[in-house]
Amino acid sequence: MDNIAALNVFVIAAETRSFVRAGEILGVSSSAIGKTMARLEKRLGVRLFHRNTRSIAITAEGIMFLERCRRIFSEIEAAEQELSQTIAAPRGWLRVSLPLAGMLFMPTITKFMRAFPDVMIDLDFTDRLVDVIEEGFDAVVRTGEITDSRLMVRTLGRFSHRVVGSKEYFDCFGIPKRPEDLSAHMCLHHKYPSTGRLERWPLRHDAGVGKLELPVSSMASTLEPLISMAEAGLGVACLPLFTIGRQIAEGKLVSVLADYIEDVGEFRILWPSSRQLSPKIQAFAKFMVENLFRP
Repeated sequence: MDNIAALNVFVIAAETRSFVRAGEILGVSSSAIGKTMARLEKRLGVRLFHRNTRSIAITAEGIMFLERCRRIFSEIEAAEQELSQTIAAPRGWLRVSLPLAGMLFMPTITKFMRAFPDVMIDLDFTDRLVDVIEEGFDAVVRTGEITDSRLMVRTLGRFSHRVVGSKEYFDCFGIPKRPEDLSAHMCLHHKYPSTGRLERWPLRHDAGVGKLELPVSSMASTLEPLISMAEAGLGVACLPLFTIGRQIAEGKLVSVLADYIEDVGEFRILWPSSRQLSPKIQAFAKFMVENLFRP
């Protein structure tokens, strides 16, 4: 413990560049700080500070040692925080960024808010690639590959797509038996708001046909209008299964071409690796894993 105390004195002295200021912070005299640093230098066998009667300056060895000491105290703080969080209750503001499709998470998020009334939710819906750390988010929910090494990741669940339309639509236009049959149907497309490009329908089709070109009858930058149009019999849409599970179960939408679907996607929750998984983030991630894709 004496060694840790000496390291703490060194860090404060190095950061303030003053034995006097370090003594004021720690409630001891500047001479006591100087003696502690002299004993530490003797034990280490290196000079940590250049001294004169008016000022001190940290040496190259001192700078190197300072960075290591900071990491040591950061680990100690993290260990204490991790231990305290095992008994802490989730509370406070939780700022989360979700994709636009995350609006369809609201029934699950509403259940979370009822289950954890001490957690206040600040939700930001966008398909823009946000900077989690710079923009001050506690966590983000996204699909796709994660390349930012500053982030920790937990998978919330896996999902696939389904091509769907209403029973009335298929009674009128017929049920497509192969993906190529969609060329004779009114196709409702999702448009990425950031680029204006249409999302590809993940359908396996005959190799000899080449790229599957689908008619574009309507498009929307969010999924809710596509679900409504499909329910209204205005065409067929390719949508994530978790967004239309209820409509399929209730018979409002009919799934076709399921054997030709080739994708499986994942939703992940990400948070800065520099932060411990706080009780509120831990509770949110656990609740979403257990409830988001529940039938």
